[in-house]
Amino acid sequence: MANKNSSILNLPHRAEVVDLNPALAFLCGLQVFPVSTWVSSGNPKTFMMQRSVAPRGFGKHCGTLKRRRWGGLKRQWELLGLFEIDQHHEFYSLTCMMKEGLFSSILTTIDHASTNQLLEDDFRAEDTQIHKGFKLETFAGPVFANLRRSLGVTEQEYQQSLCSDKCYLQFISNSKSKADFFLTNDKRFFLKTQNEREIRFLLDNLKNYMAHLQKYPHSLLVKLLGVHRIKISYWQKKYFIVMHSVFYPDERINARYDIKGCEVSRWTDPSPDGCQIIVVFKDLNFEGQYITLDEQRSWLLRQMEIDTDFLQSLNVLDYSLLLAHQPLQQDERHRALSFASLIMRTKRSVNPSTSPIYSIPSVTGAVPEDDATFISSQIDSDYLKQAGDGKSGETHHIAGNETEELPDFEVQNRRLLLNLKNALHVIDGPDQRYFIGIVDIFTVYSLKKRMEYWWKRLRHPGRTFSTVSPQMYCTRLCQWVLEHSK
Repeated sequence: MANKNSSILNLPHRAEVVDLNPALAFLCGLQVFPVSTWVSSGNPKTFMMQRSVAPRGFGKHCGTLKRRRWGGLKRQWELLGLFEIDQHHEFYSLTCMMKEGLFSSILTTIDHASTNQLLEDDFRAEDTQIHKGFKLETFAGPVFANLRRSLGVTEQEYQQSLCSDKCYLQFISNSKSKADFFLTNDKRFFLKTQNEREIRFLLDNLKNYMAHLQKYPHSLLVKLLGVHRIKISYWQKKYFIVMHSVFYPDERINARYDIKGCEVSRWTDPSPDGCQIIVVFKDLNFEGQYITLDEQRSWLLRQMEIDTDFLQSLNVLDYSLLLAHQPLQQDERHRALSFASLIMRTKRSVNPSTSPIYSIPSVTGAVPEDDATFISSQIDSDYLKQAGDGKSGETHHIAGNETEELPDFEVQNRRLLLNLKNALHVIDGPDQRYFIGIVDIFTVYSLKKRMEYWWKRLRHPGRTFSTVSPQMYCTRLCQWVLEHSK
């Protein structure tokens, strides 16, 4: 039973007027507004909605009037994108139950710390916790707890972010899967509802996913941190996953893209001049631009091949390459070349214990000051001297011909990571910082998708579209990155 008196889970239970916060947050370029905000002539105004009891988030039992009101608000919110799920929102009760259930689930992990070595039973583990009015099931809990530790995410900060008394955020997505997307208030973790087939596919291939991250801990694949099912009754249940947001932190991101490597339905109209809402662009919007990485380009191209080949082996298609960029500030450029930064980044990146399954690598954790002397003695002096010449590209490569003697997977794991909590998805070029990750990796090339391919081929002759074989999808996306990087 969850501890409802916990300060972390201090959930509101009454209706309040929510003042519009001028410091509006963004994720994927979508502007955040409180759900109790109405938009009139482009000017947000705060008002008090007349409902004090929120539905549970499962619309079957909502009255016709409530559905009609929600439909009208939803049409307004489609223009806004991301907004807070406060006590007036239809998903408020659902997200409160998610927080309460996750709090207890993570508390169990804290009380029973997992070992470095995972067992066969850990991949089949199912833990059910009963709460007042609902149950929360956690699948493969020890596996994901181990992965979180390997990524430097402590259970305490994971619990604090997911179970904070601050409202979750939601944005309206045009996803064909009709999934619901939630985001923690600090925008660090995503929660996405999935259907049972997608969850079963994930759990069936969890060993393969973990083995891939074990071999390539710097993989661009989205980092999945938990799989759960919330159950209110036999007919009211939702599966959802927790994953790390690729665009974190996003305070200074000035452009975001969802790339699939094709052209049909891959254009998004820019927002009008003077509008604060920044849209998520697509492939055709990126034409004429480049991902400028210089020396790190070869690493990105090879890692794209490795990750997409893995997805092809799972018979997966229709995944997206998320891409965002922001200008590098002057102090960030100098900090990346500093001796202390190189020590920290080298320990993270070259530490031999880089398996997210069988050990706890220092991929994203801080380096204690006491380790600095020890680490510096292990770093090749020629390598540091080369980095000190001021050529930013050289700070990301092994000196001399050492890379020629290393296996491919070891070369890929030698990229120096930045001192960020989301370092695995961040790459610095000479002038821009890029956020890059591969998401939506659950679509299998089924009979339905094969039929969809032939239909689209007839409907869009001579044009490229997203529904193609996994092999063609893999090759085409890698080709897109090759042609749009330098």
